[in-house]
Amino acid sequence: MKHTQLGEFEELVLLIIGSLGDNAYSISIKEELKNHTQRNPSIGALHSAFNRLEKKGFLDSYEGGATNKRGGRSKRFYKLTTLGRKALDQSYELRASLYHTLPKLGLSND
Repeated sequence: MKHTQLGEFEELVLLIIGSLGDNAYSISIKEELKNHTQRNPSIGALHSAFNRLEKKGFLDSYEGGATNKRGGRSKRFYKLTTLGRKALDQSYELRASLYHTLPKLGLSND
């Protein structure tokens, strides 16, 4: 697989989408990002990330059924692809390997 760098925000978006499973749509993703990171991204920033991640092949999206609650409009749901999971795995492995190269620091007040 050709390695494609993930930005921090893209990585967080992919992780949230993967963890939400079948309930990953704009508002649920925004709420989870806010809950886990104390960030409050705009819907526009999220949609830009969704578009970039879909172009990279890391996400798929599909329209859900229209509901009366939404005035007859449907939700767009997002799903992590196999390629997206591989990108997250690579990112995790890179971060973990770099983390393990850090020297141990003592707890003294030196």
